[in-house]
Amino acid sequence: MSDVDFQRQREQLIREELPMLGIHDVAVLDAMMSVPREDFVSKEMREFAYRNAPLPIGFGQTISQPLIVAYMIEALQLTAHERVLEIGTGSGYAAAVLAQIVREVLTIERHPKLAEASRARLKRLGYDNVHVIHSDGTLGLPDQAPFDAIIVAACGPSVPPALQQQLALGGRLVIPVGEKQGSQKLIRVIRQDEDDFDFEELGYVHFVPLVGEAGW
Repeated sequence: MSDVDFQRQREQLIREELPMLGIHDVAVLDAMMSVPREDFVSKEMREFAYRNAPLPIGFGQTISQPLIVAYMIEALQLTAHERVLEIGTGSGYAAAVLAQIVREVLTIERHPKLAEASRARLKRLGYDNVHVIHSDGTLGLPDQAPFDAIIVAACGPSVPPALQQQLALGGRLVIPVGEKQGSQKLIRVIRQDEDDFDFEELGYVHFVPLVGEAGW
């Protein structure tokens, strides 16, 4: 498939389909238009890059459905000067989208080979404000905190306390919470004060399990 075909499919998905499904944040849509999703999947999956569906990337992980990526990033209510922590780098696609919106993205991946591959891919594609760390994402990055926003691309049994504590005042955390294979809800946490957090349910989702000390 040619670059022209991918561009046409990208425009159809992001400029037509996603707004019809409720995504209206111009910064999010523009960022997704600028990121070539076909470069974040395997050669075998490239022809499906602009289907609004998750795709396998190996190690039992997936690149999330474009609608979910857009919805979660939109829910973070980001501004250009902010620093974002992502848990679950995967192929690096969501980190690339985030990098087009904010000042800096730190992203944690627990699979060493996925971390290495995404680091190389992001560097090759020129996303210089993204830093990939191989670590336990459920513990966050306390030495780099606080973060203006945290996004978690896997479902935990609850919101990891370490991630809550690494939010700046006014910071937003978006995470799926629920059962490994059953009902999961997307939760937005907003830190109002040192020990005051607001919790809001955003809808039902389905994610792979969040594995780590404060996960499954």
